[in-house]
Amino acid sequence: MSLKYFQPEKECMPLEELRKLQGERLAKNFRHVYENVEYYRKRCEEAGVTPDDIKSLDDLDKIPFTCKDDLRQTYPYGLFAVPQSKVVRIHASSGTTGKQIVVGYTQDDLEIWNDCAARQLVAIGADENDIVQVAYGYGLFTGGFGVHGGATKLGCQVIPISSGNTQRQITFMQDLKSTVLACTPSYAAYLGETLHDMGLTPDDIHLKAGIFGAEPWTEEMRRDIEKSLGIKAYDIYGLTEVMGPGVSYECSEQKGMHVNEDHFIVETIDPKTGKRLPDGEKGELVFTAITKQAFPLMRFRTKDIGVLNRTPCPCGRTFVRMSKPMGRTDDMLIIRGVNVFPSQIEGVLLQNGYSPNYEIHVGRKNNTDTFEIKVEMTADKFSDVISEVNAQEKKLESALLSVLQIKAKVTLVAPKSIARSEGKAKRIIDTRKLHD
Repeated sequence: MSLKYFQPEKECMPLEELRKLQGERLAKNFRHVYENVEYYRKRCEEAGVTPDDIKSLDDLDKIPFTCKDDLRQTYPYGLFAVPQSKVVRIHASSGTTGKQIVVGYTQDDLEIWNDCAARQLVAIGADENDIVQVAYGYGLFTGGFGVHGGATKLGCQVIPISSGNTQRQITFMQDLKSTVLACTPSYAAYLGETLHDMGLTPDDIHLKAGIFGAEPWTEEMRRDIEKSLGIKAYDIYGLTEVMGPGVSYECSEQKGMHVNEDHFIVETIDPKTGKRLPDGEKGELVFTAITKQAFPLMRFRTKDIGVLNRTPCPCGRTFVRMSKPMGRTDDMLIIRGVNVFPSQIEGVLLQNGYSPNYEIHVGRKNNTDTFEIKVEMTADKFSDVISEVNAQEKKLESALLSVLQIKAKVTLVAPKSIARSEGKAKRIIDTRKLHD
C-alpha cells in the first residue's frame, strides 16, 4: 500500500485552523508548565507573565526563553512537568561540557514522537512493506529509538543494527534487503565508501532512500551520498531537548524540512537581541513544545541557524518548512574576527572533488589565530610527488579563501588517514580554549 501522508488531517490542515490549534495548545501547555515547574514559574514571575496572559499565538513573545544553561542548572529533574511515576523513558544529550542534558517522556509523549517520525517515512515514500535499517546509535542518544519508533508505528520491518561494524551493515543490506537506511550523514558517506572498497556497487544492495540527521551536512554531501549508495537522501531534524529526530522532516520534494506544527511552534530570532525575525530571514531557531507533557520546553533556543519558508509546498503539506541548519551560534568559529562555519568548508571540499573527511585545527601563536584544514586526498587525487600535492593545496586554499574571506593553510593527507566516526563526526580541534 502506497501512502501519501501518515496523518493527512494534521499534515494538510488549513493554515487558519492550524494557527487556532497552535494557540489553544500553547495556552494549555504553558499553564501546565507554569503550574508544575517551579524553576520556570519563577522565571515567568520575574517577567510578569501568568497563564492568563497567554491566550493565542499572538502572545508567544510574552513567554521567556529557555536555554541549555537552564537545563544544566536544573539537572536532573528540575524541568520535568509530571511526577516521576508518569515518566516511562529517559534520554540524554551527548554534551561535551558539564553534565549531560537529561529529558523524560510519558507514554503519550512517545506516541507523539512515533507519529512524527512515521510522517517522515511516509513523506519519502515508505510504507509497511519497507525494511528500515536503523544505524543510528541506540541508548541515551535519541537517534536510534526515534526512527525505530516511527518505523514500528508505520508497520515496517525494523533492523535495529545500531552504528558500527560497517562491513556487517553492508552484508545485512545485501542479505536482508534493507530498503531504507537511517544514520548520520557522515556515517552514510562512510558506508558508501566502504561499499566501493568491498568491490560492490549500489546495484548490489536494495536501498531506495536514506534518512540522515544529527549533524550538519551540505547539498554537495547529499549528492555524494545519493551517488555512492544509489538512493535519495533525506534530512530529518530533532534535538534531545525538544524531542529527538522528527521535530521536522523532508518530504519527497527535498526543499526544506516540514516542522510538525501541531506539536511544535517554531520561530526565528536575532541571536543577539532575541527579537523575532520575519519568515525568510536567517536567524536562530526557537521551538516551543505544545503537546509534550513530561519535558515541554517553552521557547527553547536551539543555537541552530536557519530560515523558515511558508510558501506552499508541492507535496500538499501545510506545515512550515525550515532550511537545513546553516551552522550554529555556538560552534561558529571566529578566526581573526571572521565568522567561519564548518559547513562552508565542507561545501568547498565537495565542489572541488574532495571527500567530506577533514579536520579544522585552530590555535594561537604570538597572539594571532592559526587556521589549518587537514583534508584527505581521494584515490584519484593521491600523489607522492611533493610538487603535485603542493599545487593541489594551493588551489584548495584559493577556493576556500574566496568563500571564507580568510586564509586557511590546507594540508592534504593520505586517503583514510583521518579517523572515521560511526556517530557524529568530530571536525573541530580548537586549542585556543585551553589558554583562555
